[in-house]
Amino acid sequence: MPRPRPALSFAILLAAATAAPAIAAQAPITGGRPFADKPFKVEEVARFDSPWAMTFLPGGHMLVTEKAGRLLLLSPDGARRTAVEGVPAVDSSGQGALGEVVAHPDFATNGLVYFSYSAPGSPNGIVLARGKLVGDLGGARLEGVTTLYRAHPLKSGGHYAGRIAFSPDGHLFFSMGERQKFTPAQEPDGVLGKVVRLTMDGQPAPGNPLAAKGFDPAVWSYGHRNPLGLAFDLEGRLWDAEMGPKGGDEVNLILPGRNYGWPIVSNGDHYDGKPIPDHVTRPEFEAPKVSWNPSISPSSLLVYSGKLFPQWRGKALVGALSGEMLILVDLGEEGAKEEARYAMGQRIRAVDQGPDGAVYVLEDKAGGRLLRLMPAG
Repeated sequence: MPRPRPALSFAILLAAATAAPAIAAQAPITGGRPFADKPFKVEEVARFDSPWAMTFLPGGHMLVTEKAGRLLLLSPDGARRTAVEGVPAVDSSGQGALGEVVAHPDFATNGLVYFSYSAPGSPNGIVLARGKLVGDLGGARLEGVTTLYRAHPLKSGGHYAGRIAFSPDGHLFFSMGERQKFTPAQEPDGVLGKVVRLTMDGQPAPGNPLAAKGFDPAVWSYGHRNPLGLAFDLEGRLWDAEMGPKGGDEVNLILPGRNYGWPIVSNGDHYDGKPIPDHVTRPEFEAPKVSWNPSISPSSLLVYSGKLFPQWRGKALVGALSGEMLILVDLGEEGAKEEARYAMGQRIRAVDQGPDGAVYVLEDKAGGRLLRLMPAG
């Protein structure tokens, strides 16, 4: 189902930027936190070959992407599926994938599906595309597939990101990694290591905060490493979950025009052990609200809005790859903080919310399961 659409406008986001100090920066979590008892039972729905993302459609049908380039339409119970035709060719080598998939907020009337994928070529980039889903479990396809936006400059390497979030004022936010090249995250004329704000047709949105300062006109925020989670909370604030280097994984409050510091600062270090100055040494950069050291490898971010888990409402669930867990993060006004972590025993690639308020989790790699989390007891 389309993700929640909180009351939000450009003016509200600008106001949030000036009010940002109300949410204090969180000191790094150093690990060792015990796993909490699970308030849910786990039901297997289906299995896939290296799934990457999912979205729910009216009536409970699901779309699931697989890394190699397959888009699958599933029945609500997961028992039936069909491969959706019309998906562009994907370079799935390394960290490449058919990645994010999100139904348009008005999917019920327009049938539009937005998705991201790493395009073939060397060098290459992440692409934002859109198509109309037609057909059903007897045979489905994307029609009128259109490229809306391409990451630039083209590079070789990992960290594509490619998450999508819709705002209710008719805009689309798109995250892009810095391709493990460090400096692009700070370069004003490209969009790697950035979050961009676009029209629904993929054009830079009018009034973006950095256009008058010489940046690419689409840029909303910069200084990101690999933002693999992107979601609005119930108060209309935009958050990301972002992979750090060796340590320093982050949850950030994404504010217009802000610089998040990568690669100049990080709460982690380089993989060769070379230290990176911590965020506290450079207060001009926006610091994470929660960070983890050692790494948990955040893959996704869901802000829960349902009724089945009232204790989770308005809080974030972060999927973790190397951490093999779900992490509950309180996004409260007095400071975001980790509230609980739930052991899942497998790398978690994606987390989403079903139309009934159940939480759905995709495991990573071959044989990755789609799991439905329902209240225990």
